[in-house]
Amino acid sequence: MEKIDYKKELKNLYKPSPKKIEFRDVPKMNFLMIEGTGDPNTSLAYKEAIEALFSLSYTLKFMIKKGESGIDYSVMPLEGLWWVDDMSKFDINKKENWKWTAMIMQPEAVTKKLVAIAIEEVRKKKNPKALSKIRFEAFSEGKAAQTLHIGPFSEEGPTIKKMHDFIIDNGHNLSGKHHEIYLSDIRRAAPEKWKTIIRQPYT
Repeated sequence: MEKIDYKKELKNLYKPSPKKIEFRDVPKMNFLMIEGTGDPNTSLAYKEAIEALFSLSYTLKFMIKKGESGIDYSVMPLEGLWWVDDMSKFDINKKENWKWTAMIMQPEAVTKKLVAIAIEEVRKKKNPKALSKIRFEAFSEGKAAQTLHIGPFSEEGPTIKKMHDFIIDNGHNLSGKHHEIYLSDIRRAAPEKWKTIIRQPYT
């Protein structure tokens, strides 16, 4: 049985260095997504979104593993797009005003038909509250800068500012939504060891 680690296959996107900021051209990829609003630390909707996304992602993984292809792969990490309607007023300390998209990247073997079948499977077994909110679609980010932040989310501010300055100093403009990729299991790892990819599209 073939075992694939997509974080390694896509290491230029999912294994950045914490020591530098790099420009990347992010290709179109397919994601399971749920959108919502509010502080992720206190929002029940955000917690329900994560539960539904992982339930469906693991169901898809096992369906593919047992299917004709026999491919086994590691479920990709949770990702988040964060924004407010006026990005000039985006404040890392005012999370209650944030809008978000919680999402998990899916490999090419995952199709709309397979997602529909998997949704029914999850509905029969667990039926998480946010299951009906999931959409499966392509997301194309394009040109972006990224780096790896090590430490708690509350200390991301300087890393984000450094990356924004890097983009502007190189003659570009910020565009799109603030993007984070969560590599650590925050239920187990100490906050000072949390690894989060910080990504910012630019033009």
